[in-house]
Amino acid sequence: MKTEKNLVPFNGYFAIVALLLSLAFLIFGIVEGHPFDAILAIILSSLILKGFIIISPNSAKVLLLFGDYKGTIKQNGLFWVNPFFSRITLSMKARNFESEKIKVNDKMGNPILISVILVWKVEDTFKPLFEVDNYESFIRIQTDSAVRKLAGSFPYDHFEDEKATVTLSTNFDDINTALENEVSERLEIAGIKVIESRIGYLAYAPEIAHSMLRRQQASAVVAARHKIVEGAVGMVESALNLLDSKNIITFDEDKKATMVSNLMVVLCGDSETKPVINTGTLNQ
Repeated sequence: MKTEKNLVPFNGYFAIVALLLSLAFLIFGIVEGHPFDAILAIILSSLILKGFIIISPNSAKVLLLFGDYKGTIKQNGLFWVNPFFSRITLSMKARNFESEKIKVNDKMGNPILISVILVWKVEDTFKPLFEVDNYESFIRIQTDSAVRKLAGSFPYDHFEDEKATVTLSTNFDDINTALENEVSERLEIAGIKVIESRIGYLAYAPEIAHSMLRRQQASAVVAARHKIVEGAVGMVESALNLLDSKNIITFDEDKKATMVSNLMVVLCGDSETKPVINTGTLNQ
């Protein structure tokens, strides 16, 4: 496989001096009446003019001679090359690419919507022009393929796979690193350097999004209830110990159970508790 070859061009300002001398020779031929010299000067001036190239920052010129790759110029400025060279301009600037939202299945088989943001640049000027047909289309297709493979390798979250150490929705650094490595490997053949690759959009597919939201809400409610009950038990225990230590009232087991039940209802209830005042004895 061929790779990029740097070509050192001639200084364009020296070529300007040569062009001026050729024009002077042309004028001399016309004035002195030497048509052969004038024609020769015209041909020479035309070749010199055709050999000028200007390369802007973060640009490169790929040079071909009758289909044969001769090299690439990445220096900036005014240069002169063989006037018979064909020239192809390539941008070396960093570019953004945001993929379309695609529907794929995660590791557990759940349909999800995902897109990726890719920052890339051309690194080897030979490969994108001569190793692949259309390097921009190649980037889009290979990025899409890498995203599909990544999504199928990890679960969406820990609800589906509690033992998973890496999930799509939580371990962003690990996921983005895995995605960058996968895309870089696929785009190496096209001479593309991946500067950054990260997930731009991630969500459950619409057909299961509502169900998954209810499941998450239920899990949150269960976790909150567990915390409330844990705190309520501690508060009841503290209250009973405090009453007992200060000898405010002595409870038998039935009265203690009744008090615990009432306190748990008050502390764990969803709505505000309305007290019922007992005007008789504690046994009523």
